[in-house]
Amino acid sequence: MENTLGLEIIEVVEQAAIASARWMGKGEKNTADQVAVEAMRERMNKIYMRGRIVIGEGERDDAPMLYIGEEVGICTREDAKDYCNPDELVEIDIAVDPCEGTNLVAYGQNGSMAVLAISEKGGLFAAPDFYMKKLAAPPLARGHVDINKSATENLKILSECLNRAIEELVVVVMDRPRHKELIQEIRQAGARVRLISDGDVSAAISCAFSGTNVHALMGIGAAPEGVISAAALRCLGGHFQGQLIYDPEVVKTGLIGESKENNIARLKEMGINNPDKVYNADELASGNTVLFAACGITPGTLMEGVRFFKGGARTQSLVISSQSRTARFVDTIHMFEEPKALQLR
Repeated sequence: MENTLGLEIIEVVEQAAIASARWMGKGEKNTADQVAVEAMRERMNKIYMRGRIVIGEGERDDAPMLYIGEEVGICTREDAKDYCNPDELVEIDIAVDPCEGTNLVAYGQNGSMAVLAISEKGGLFAAPDFYMKKLAAPPLARGHVDINKSATENLKILSECLNRAIEELVVVVMDRPRHKELIQEIRQAGARVRLISDGDVSAAISCAFSGTNVHALMGIGAAPEGVISAAALRCLGGHFQGQLIYDPEVVKTGLIGESKENNIARLKEMGINNPDKVYNADELASGNTVLFAACGITPGTLMEGVRFFKGGARTQSLVISSQSRTARFVDTIHMFEEPKALQLR
């Protein structure tokens, strides 16, 4: 799968990032999202594959979606028999977020990126558009920290695993009213808190890389993005756990249905009979082969954002593979027309 799709999925996230970056700072988050969706869909439909979207654009963004169940790729055309050899056909499941951090793009803030994860059919957890309690941590803490433990307990464990004082640890938390007590507990334990307004996929992945000064992600964020984060952290050997949040009273946003009971019924319809189950990265991204790709839209901890110059643009992407056990940072110059100069730095 990596040999067949590796370069192609990098181009998918690059095109989405470039399209969205043109709307950076213009205050129009839905437009920034829409153009990323369209660019991602257009590029995926040029790939020799039969792909199925299992996690698509969330309805909460009120923008056109790469909807769940949508089929993409050359081999999904009506005339696919003229193009595709069934013996060579690559069938995959795809999780996408064409513009992760739409508000970040709209207001010119750091940390937005175009992301996707792919695996063979059935290899990614089809998460509902609910919320998810998340815990991400570095590889050294994998299997030691636990989402069922308190933040204080997990910080002590992290301190021991990383051989760092608790005061040296940095925990990323979404800046939301629901996290008031969590933030207070982390600070009382002695660790430092980095509050983010959006974009917790980048924060989760940053835990797996030394030198990012991010040692944990805690709190509640969107469930679809949790699966995408899990895919990356599975490839990197990092720790990730997620637990679906189906009670509207917990998140206090009004975005996940009218009642707890209706949400439980919805989960059962999806085949999720234990709504309180804690999933690890291997369960959320269970495929034999998992690929993750991201491209910075605005500058972030992991990647530079899109930089335009006369006649082209420069992007920085990250592609992670469970197959080759690699994390590749890809620096690309895109030439829209004959450029007058190519800037190296």
